[in-house]
Amino acid sequence: MEKTLKVQKIRGGTVIDHIASGHAWDVVKILGLETYPETVMVLSNITSKRLGKKDIIKVENKELKKNEVNMVSLLSPSASVNIIKNFEIKEKYNVDVPKEVIGLLKCTNPVCITHEEPVKSKFFVESEEPLTLRCAYCERILNKINFI
Repeated sequence: MEKTLKVQKIRGGTVIDHIASGHAWDVVKILGLETYPETVMVLSNITSKRLGKKDIIKVENKELKKNEVNMVSLLSPSASVNIIKNFEIKEKYNVDVPKEVIGLLKCTNPVCITHEEPVKSKFFVESEEPLTLRCAYCERILNKINFI
């Protein structure tokens, strides 16, 4: 089978691969790339041997840091990251579930202080599989992710 390139390679930047299908735009939001002034390519529903279907994000001229990209694991624990320099992969790694998540998720407890006071939400990861988070303020357990 002949391989064809559907989207151009990037000279430098970050490629996030193996994102669960349908979650690329959530990842763009998590990483704050909606306002990034350079090229961000979002590929959805790409055929994948490993996942069946997957999404890919290519970010030109920005090397995302591990702690930033690890937030992707909340949606897609199988995601991988490629750091590109001069059109070649210089570093490749899988995302890791962070130990804590700050300012990204919404607590489901309606009386949690994060709904009433100007404080950033903060959650600790209780378990990775299944993903379970605990609010640092009210100790509510989250099994479902609610982004701010």
